[in-house]
Amino acid sequence: MKKMDEKCVSDLRDQFPLLQQLTALDEVFWVNPNIETFQSGIKKCTISEEDVRDAEKRLERFAPYIVSAFPDTKSTNGIIESPLVNIPSMKKSLESDYQKSLRGELLLKCDSHLPISGSIKARGGIYEVLKHAEKLALQHKLLTLEDDYSIFDSDRFRDFFSRYSIVVGSTGNLGLSIGIMSAKLGFNVTVHMSSDAKEWKKDLLRSKNVNVIEYEADYSKAVEEGRKQAAVDPSCYFVDDENSKDLFLGYSVAASRLDKQLKELKITVDENHPLFVYLPCGVGGGPGGVAFGLKLMFRDHVHCFFAEPTHSPSMLLGLMTGLHDQISVQEIGIDNKTDADGLAVGRPSKFAGKIIEPFLSGSYTVSDNHLYKLLKQLADTEDIYLEPSALAGMIGPIKLHQSGMEYLQKHNLKEKLTNGTHIIWATGGNMVPSNIKEEYYKKGEL
Repeated sequence: MKKMDEKCVSDLRDQFPLLQQLTALDEVFWVNPNIETFQSGIKKCTISEEDVRDAEKRLERFAPYIVSAFPDTKSTNGIIESPLVNIPSMKKSLESDYQKSLRGELLLKCDSHLPISGSIKARGGIYEVLKHAEKLALQHKLLTLEDDYSIFDSDRFRDFFSRYSIVVGSTGNLGLSIGIMSAKLGFNVTVHMSSDAKEWKKDLLRSKNVNVIEYEADYSKAVEEGRKQAAVDPSCYFVDDENSKDLFLGYSVAASRLDKQLKELKITVDENHPLFVYLPCGVGGGPGGVAFGLKLMFRDHVHCFFAEPTHSPSMLLGLMTGLHDQISVQEIGIDNKTDADGLAVGRPSKFAGKIIEPFLSGSYTVSDNHLYKLLKQLADTEDIYLEPSALAGMIGPIKLHQSGMEYLQKHNLKEKLTNGTHIIWATGGNMVPSNIKEEYYKKGEL
């Protein structure tokens, strides 16, 4: 990809004053000037509600297999889903620390505790692998759509899939979900991992017979190498985190399930009861898919914000400049080095950025030190331990109350906040080894 010259960067700084703060690694809050009503935005969208329903049905077909292959999903009948929990003690602690009254309920969506791979990537990553497996099985007449899909958990199917390979480039969590599910089905799987991927994630993958290739470079290099490997082997399938429609759809299924959980908690979402959702963001597929699904479900009554590390604000940069994947954080002088490994992405997904552009309310950035402080705070108040990147959403309601008043006023939300609900999307953490959890916690004390 052609590198941006200094004059272009200089012109961008003149055009977008917020770039100065981004480059200085300040925490910023950005409101999307291109947001549209749902009815207007959906008209130009390349993904439909029907696509999401199709993904939902496919996951339902695979539920018997999931129960058979992963017995810990028995309680949810093979549906890979996470709890939605109230965090009142954390809310009080945030209010006390920031001297801000948070109006509305504060809930945590625990994708950190999703079965199989313990992160939001268990949605999109596992879905894409299952879809590929289904396609191969149908093509080779091993399966009909009416079959009981528990037959996938058999030597016959594992032997068949052992003739095929799956490849992905990852900073960590996507690699876990693709690696664990592909290996379980019987595929030969290779995960290309960037320099910021945590050692324990590589070790876990190797323990599942996954081939892990490590790079000194960042996420983009890992993806590029994965793409090259797949290009020379017709039996190899590449999961393209930067451009995958299937990953995106797997994430989007979360919305209808969240709707059921909100109803169980007797939480209303309508014109007078707004929903605010804060999603940690790396390349953009995960939060983009979830946000898109939420927009399909709740239309203009949901307000989605992406959260990125101060050292890796790639999606904010791509959306703000309108350049999407044509600009990287490195080109404006940011190093893309963060402990929030799942979010350590220098160049955003054009696919996700373009789809979410008319629907996203805004983005903000948060420093690594801040993430560790929030990690410790959540552990102390609610006894919930997450990995650093999963805490990026936690400060969203505070940021909205501090810097988003103009947005709230423009959308007639100021008076409705008290009746609103804030959901922090916790993207990973429950598979973190206990000694690493302790290290994270200690960093929050500093």
